[in-house]
This record gives sequence, C-alpha cells and structure tokens, in this order.
Amino acid sequence: MAAVRARRSGRVLATNRMENTSHQLKSKTRLSVNIRLSVDCNVNDLQMNMVLSGGVGILSTPYALASGGWLSLLLLFLIAAATFYSGLLIKRCMDLDSNIKSYPDIGDRAFGRNGRIIVSIFMNIELYLVATGFLILEGDNLENLFPNFAIEVGGLTIGGKQSFVVIIALIILPTVWLDNLSLLSYVSASGVLASIITLGSIFSTGAFDGVGFHRKGTLVNWKGIPTSISLYAFCYCAHPVFPTLYTSMKKKHQFSHVLLVCFFLCTFIYASMAVFGYLMFGSEVQSQITLNLPTTKLSSRVAIYTTMVNPIAKYALMVTPVVNTIKMRFSTQYSKRPYSLLISTGFVISTVIVALVVPFFGYLMALVGAFLSMTASVILPCLCYLKISGAYRRHGCEMMAILGIVSLAVLIAVVGPLQLYRRYGCEMMAILGIVSLAVLIAVVGVYQILETLNLHMKLTNE
Repeated sequence: MAAVRARRSGRVLATNRMENTSHQLKSKTRLSVNIRLSVDCNVNDLQMNMVLSGGVGILSTPYALASGGWLSLLLLFLIAAATFYSGLLIKRCMDLDSNIKSYPDIGDRAFGRNGRIIVSIFMNIELYLVATGFLILEGDNLENLFPNFAIEVGGLTIGGKQSFVVIIALIILPTVWLDNLSLLSYVSASGVLASIITLGSIFSTGAFDGVGFHRKGTLVNWKGIPTSISLYAFCYCAHPVFPTLYTSMKKKHQFSHVLLVCFFLCTFIYASMAVFGYLMFGSEVQSQITLNLPTTKLSSRVAIYTTMVNPIAKYALMVTPVVNTIKMRFSTQYSKRPYSLLISTGFVISTVIVALVVPFFGYLMALVGAFLSMTASVILPCLCYLKISGAYRRHGCEMMAILGIVSLAVLIAVVGPLQLYRRYGCEMMAILGIVSLAVLIAVVGVYQILETLNLHMKLTNE
C-alpha cells in the first residue's frame, strides 16, 4: 500500500510540475503578446497623429482662406465636424462585425463585392494622387530655394522644378523597395511636431522678419468658396487607414478619444496656419505658403526644410497599400523579389510623370479634396454604416444627421470639380487627360515588361 501511495504521490507531483510549467509558458506568452500589442498600439496612435496632421494640407490652408475669404474659415470647422463623425461611423461598423479588418472590408460587408471594388478604387486613387502631390511639393519648394538650378543632359536642359522632382524620386525610390517600413513609420510619426515647428517658424517670419500681419483680406469671396472647401476637405483624408489603426490598437475603447484629440489639434493647427498666412500675404498667398516665404531668413528656411522632410518619409507609407494591391494582382506569377522591385519602380516612375505634367499644386489638391476625399472620407463611411447597421430603416435623428452630412459631401464632390473646370477650363481637362494617359501607359508598360521577363524565364528554364 505504501508503495502504491508513493507512486500516486509521484504522479500527482509530476502532473503539478507539468501544469506549473505550462502555466508559466502561457504567462510568458501572454506577457510577450501584451508587450507587442502595447508597442503596436503606441506606434499606431502616433501614426494616426501623423496621418491627420503631418500632411501637406496644412500648407494650402492660407490659400484656401484667401480663396473664400474670412467667413470660409467656418467651413473648415464644418468639414472637421463632418469627417470626425464619419470616423466614428467607421468604428461603429467595425464593432458591428469583428471580421472587418480594413476599409475595403467595410465596403464588402455593406454592399458585397461591388462595394469592396468601389471602396478600393477611391482609396487607391486618393493615395496615388496624394503621393504625387508630395513630389510636386518637393519640386516647388526646392526650386524656390535654388531658382537657378538646372541639369544639362546631352545638350538638353532640364529645368529646376523638373530636375528636383526626378532627384527626389530617386531618393524616395529605395524606401519603396523596403519590406519593413517600421523605421519610416517612426520618422513619419513626428508629423505633429513637424506641423508645430512649421507653424512656429511661419509665425516667427511674420512677427520678427519684417513681413508682418497687416493684410486685411476680404470677408467673403463667393466665387472662391468651392476651391476653399475643396482644399479644406483635403486636410481630412485619412479615413481609409482608420480600420487598420483601430484593429491594431490594444485599447480599442480609446479610439474615439484619440480621434477627438487628433481632430481638435489638427483643426487648431490648420486654422492657425490659415489665419497667419492670410494676414501675412493676403490675396497674394500661393497654393503653398512656403513659396511666399523669404528664403534668406532662417525661420523661413526652417519652415521649408521641415515641410520637405516629412513627404520623403511618408511617400512609401502612403503608396504601400496601392503597390501591394498591384503585387497581389501578380502574386502567383511574380512573387519573386526582382518582379516586386520592378512593380515598385514602375509605380514611382508613373507618379513622377504625373508630377511633371501637373503644373500647379492647387489643381491636384483641390481635385483630391473635392471629389476623392469627400467620397472616401464622408460619403462611403456614412452609406456603409446605414447599410450595415440597418439605420436606414429607422427615421430618427441619427438618420437625418447622416443624410444631411451625405448631402453636403455630395454637393462638395460635384460643385468642387465643376468650379475648377470653370476656373481653369480646357487646361485642367487637358491636364487630367494627360495624367490618366500617363498612369495608363505606366501600368501597361510594367505589365508588358513583366510578361516579357516571365517568358524569358520560361525559355531559360526549358
């Protein structure tokens, strides 16, 4: 009996040791996962700040205010409120279905495959044109700093802006080749700080470098209101990345609070920049306020250089979803590294072509803000929420508020491009035609090169 008890006791002790070991391993695993999620949450909170406030939209707010007059500033607050609410609707859509992980998933959940396709098209075109705007911004500001710069190649002289666009593209190209963008995400996460530095530098230029804040401006300019609204709308075009950020957050219940803080800070910075720039340069302010700054002053150079650093780091982050979509199209045939590099390179070349064709930064930003941003950031989230939640069946205050927001967004999306056409006429239509042709040629060219390389590899293997 004693021997049997001893054996049973030994088995119990062994079992307890195994359970303790298993428990310790699970605890370590949970600890590791928690640490990783906590880090991811912090990074993505910073990325949300980056996406909202570190963009190029801040440079156009003085031009937007000058286009519409002082009263147009109220439209900035109206658009901020509408886009904030649509951001909350994206969160509610994800709370209603745990399978939603990305922005196209919301479209798929609401309207099926066609919904996914529509959301993906608007999201990718918007990201593509914003990335193109980065190159235009860099070219304009570098030309402002070095107006006499030019490159001669084989007797052909390439102007300053065109040269700088190509040079910046060559600098950016290796970042697009990267598979791990974590380093760039940390660099780009300084968007809030960069915006504050830019705002402070421009204020210093006006206060201490002889520019002053003496321009009175006009109360309202009705003809410029559509342009003003379009540029304000461009400042709030981050909604396609909200689902990814929300999914990555450890404390998802804090999303609404983080979103509120971000929108408040960004709107304050946008409004301050608009007021400072309009008081400094009045109706003479350009589409990027940095182009008005005296380049001989230290504060002006700080503002310009700070503005130029962020787009270089953000370009790869902005275009990665689009490039990945293209790569997925060829995933079965072109999964090898050389093909991946070729797709990324072809994509950058296409944005360079578009940036060289579009002469005016305001053209592109106003078009993106009026049509794409309003559609992707307001109209689609509202419609998807109504369908997923079934709120369209209930005729309450929420339904009326959403319909009001959608009506406003549709009005902006229609009137904005029409006003641009009336203002710039055939020139704008020609530019859009050339842009579309350039993108088509780039896509077809990359596809043909891939097909040729694939055929060559098959022949080599045979």
